[in-house]
Amino acid sequence: MTRVLVIEDDPSIRQVIVFALSDDGFVVDEATDGQAALESVARQHPDLILLDMQMPGMDGKTFIKHYRERYNHQAPIIVLTAASDGARQRAEVNAEGYVSKPFDLDLLLERVTTLSQKVGGDA
Repeated sequence: MTRVLVIEDDPSIRQVIVFALSDDGFVVDEATDGQAALESVARQHPDLILLDMQMPGMDGKTFIKHYRERYNHQAPIIVLTAASDGARQRAEVNAEGYVSKPFDLDLLLERVTTLSQKVGGDA
């Protein structure tokens, strides 16, 4: 099963994403900010990461920097962003995809499923 780490500071958004992914058969871990996400990765490495870019404490860009410095095995990242230039943000951090907020849940699930299949997941 594909393990997805959802990094999102808004509890209601995080809860919806976690529920939808779990319902679709993904194993889901969650974190409220970049520091908590790094701690989660140290315990269990994800197959895919959904990452909010704007968070208090350690934001998405800083998380990516530390994550890529520390871990040889790198999970693909889908950026979640409220910015109007999501494609530019995705390119800046070299992520595999992005979803703009507010997002269509079906589109988010489609992107996660597609990327999961590309990296060899079975969810």
